[in-house]
Order: sequence, then structure tokens, then C-alpha cells
Amino acid sequence: MNAADPDWAERALGAVIDRVGVTAEQVGERFPLFADPDGGRWTTSARGSWTGGFWAGLLWLRALVTGDLADRTAARECTRRLAGWVDQDAAVRGMILWYGTALADGTGAGLRERAARRCLAAFEPAFGVVPWGGAFGGPRLLARADGVPGLVPLLARSGEAGLAAARAHLTLHLELCLAEEPPRPAWAALPGGGWRGCDEPEPGWSRTVGWLLLGVADALAVPGLDRDGAVAEASRRLAALRLGTAAAPVPVLAGGLLDTSAAAIEAVAALKLAALAGTAEEREQLAVRARVVLRGLCERHLTSAGGSRPAGMLLDGCYDVRRGLAVRHELVWGDFFLAFGLAVLTGLVGPFAA
Repeated sequence: MNAADPDWAERALGAVIDRVGVTAEQVGERFPLFADPDGGRWTTSARGSWTGGFWAGLLWLRALVTGDLADRTAARECTRRLAGWVDQDAAVRGMILWYGTALADGTGAGLRERAARRCLAAFEPAFGVVPWGGAFGGPRLLARADGVPGLVPLLARSGEAGLAAARAHLTLHLELCLAEEPPRPAWAALPGGGWRGCDEPEPGWSRTVGWLLLGVADALAVPGLDRDGAVAEASRRLAALRLGTAAAPVPVLAGGLLDTSAAAIEAVAALKLAALAGTAEEREQLAVRARVVLRGLCERHLTSAGGSRPAGMLLDGCYDVRRGLAVRHELVWGDFFLAFGLAVLTGLVGPFAA
């Protein structure tokens, strides 16, 4: 795949990585969440919220590109600041602590192992899930699509018990989310057993399929996780929803808004699935889809040098359409998945490096 990739991927990756350097100077020890589409000023968080791991991941990608000791030091320090999430009651700590450590050098290994043990300890066998948790308020016993990515590979690192928990957690989310069309991303446990669908995030939420696809791809890469082929079958159903040529490259939301961050997530999932596909035809279809989406993002939504805005911003990401929050903005996780996808295309990292 590398030999066929044109120079656009390297140029785009360079622009995004340069933007990471600018962002790092602006935010200091805080974590960027989203940046306004005009001046590129970031709204930040002291602890990183649910997106902190993606900022650490971007810093590690920058260190891999530049090879600079100062960049590696900055990435290590950022990863270290994620340690407070290890004991938080939140399924998204899987996302935070996987993507914040997966690209790290040896300094991230201990944090990743601690996170794996704590996530396993939070598993609720009676429900077959690591609950969404109470760290962000609201009901604790929820199953949400964004509680899948990162958590599955983390759980699977904790021996047979972790592998079983990862399998159960993913299977439950797939059964619930795919029980409706469009997929419903959030479900609440009922006191007497069973689950009821939640209205927020809404059915058809732009990142539902992307988050599930990412979790499925990482699960298929774990030996022994998909014992009965159910995950592989779910991957085909999900791919048909968003990775076919008939699907819009970027999800379109209410009022014509877009979510480029969802498209970047889906492209990375496609690259992972392409590496696992059983036939050459499947591999080529998924790889082509990923390249088409990533190139489209770079050509139509990535700011370039010489304009009125900083270069390397992936615009038209939508944080929360219902609340009207950051609906045409640069989002830190959109930047991460775009950069990671480009890094795979250019051969900097493998598809399962993160």
C-alpha cells in the first residue's frame, strides 16, 4: 500500500504534525478539546476530559515524525498526566489510556498495565459490561458505543479473565446497538434485567458506527477473542453501513452539518480491517475506501499554509450537534485519527500500533 501512496499523504501528515507543535505551545500543560474554525484558538481542559489520550497520542506521533528528544519528553509528560484516569469510574478510560499509551515508548507500559487491571476490576459480570460509569454524572449502568474503543484491547491484556470480559463487553454493545436501524448508541440497564434505549446520544449519532468499527477491528486482532465468528459478522454489517462506496465519505448531520472526526475514525477502522481481511478483494476494497476518505478530508477540510487560518486544522468536526457545541470545529480526536491514518498510509506506523 505504501508504494502506491502519493505525496499528498506525507504533506498532509507534515501539516497536521506541525499543527500539533503550534497547539502544544498554546495549551501548555492543559489538554486541547476543540478549536474555533477561524482563529484556531483551543478550548482546553485541565485533566483532558474523555479526549486526553488523543492529545498524548498526537504528541507521540509528532515525536515519531521528528525524532526530537524534546518532543519525546513532551509526549512522556503528557502521558504521565493521564494517570489520574486509571481509577476513575468511566468506560472511556479505556479510550483515554489505550490511545495515550499505545504509541508510547517503554514509559507507557506500566500505566497501560495498571489501566488494564482496573478496567477488568470494573467489569460487571451480571450485566456483561464495564459500565459507562459515573465520572461524568448521570446514570452509571449504561452501555455506550464510545465505551468500546480502547477498552477492548486493554481488557484483553489481562489474561483469560480479561479476554472473556473484552468479548462480553464488545458482544453486548454490538447486540444492543445493532438491534435498531439506525444503530442506537446508548442503552440503560433496567432494574429487573434487560436494557432500554436512551435518547442521547441520539440514534444515528455520527460516531456510533465509527466507534463500534474501531472496537471490532481491534477485537479481531486479538487471538481467541472472536471464538464463534460473531465479531467478524458484526464487522461486515457495520462496514456495509459506512465503508461501502455508496456511503457518504463524511457523515451528514442535521442542518447539513458534517462530522469529519467520524470519517477519520472510520478510515482508521477500515485500515485495520483491511489488514485482517480474508480475501485480496476485501483488503483492496477497505484500503481504497480508507485512502479515498483520508484524501477527501485532506483536500476539502484540512487548512493549508498561506490562508487566514493556521495550517493543519481538520475542520468541520461536530462535537455535539444537539447542544450546538463546536459544530464546525477542529476536534482533537479528529486530528488524531487523521494523523494516525496518514501515518499508516506513509508507513510510519502499522495499523495496530494504536
